[in-house]
Amino acid sequence: MSNLTKKSLIFLFSLMAIMSPQAVQAMHIAEGFLPVKWCIIYFVLSLPFIVLGIRDIKNKTLRSKDLKMLLALVGAYAFVLSAMKIPSVTGSSSHPTGTGLGAIIFGPFSMAIMGSLVLVFQAVLLAHGGITTLGANIFSMAIVGPIISFLTYKLLKDKNKKLAIFLAAMLGDLGTYIITSIQLALAFPDKTGGFILSLEKFLGVFALTQVPLAIIEGIITVIVFEFIEKYATKELVELGEVM
Repeated sequence: MSNLTKKSLIFLFSLMAIMSPQAVQAMHIAEGFLPVKWCIIYFVLSLPFIVLGIRDIKNKTLRSKDLKMLLALVGAYAFVLSAMKIPSVTGSSSHPTGTGLGAIIFGPFSMAIMGSLVLVFQAVLLAHGGITTLGANIFSMAIVGPIISFLTYKLLKDKNKKLAIFLAAMLGDLGTYIITSIQLALAFPDKTGGFILSLEKFLGVFALTQVPLAIIEGIITVIVFEFIEKYATKELVELGEVM
């Protein structure tokens, strides 16, 4: 990518960061919130995807050094979008995930690594999420969400590419929140209604804010993808994922 392109991308993400609203809480499961048993379970479930992601990134970036720049870009996009914390009606907050773009371009396994790095930096630098709950947050945002985005895009891209990108980003975002709600419901079942009632409560907490956020993320992802497609056509062709 040219220097002009790099500067344009830096400006784009800086602008998004400046516009990012702040809140006290975020949907990433907070430090110390999950019982130790569940922390261990999600670390174990996430580990195979991390291994596959390391191999996937190594194989793809061997083709071209420019792909490393593009990989860093989709990681920055996920970091900026998932740091945009929007207050919800419950006093908590919601945010986009930003992993759909990378899943479309690099595939879901690469995003398991990039999403994990994003979550680590956010936990350490922004107190957004936690280290003990990192496995659970990786599983929902860096694994399940990107898989949903990737499969949605692959299924629809030959019919309507823009719609495929929009739905991939939107459904990957919503999928992340559904999985997070399931994780919380499993760890904290309702005393009377059990898992199902607890799940309904957790889903309801974020539904009003997360649905419009997912739609917005879908729109932004279409715009950013078209920007990348214009200035990094060579890299996309090398990947063979989207062209």
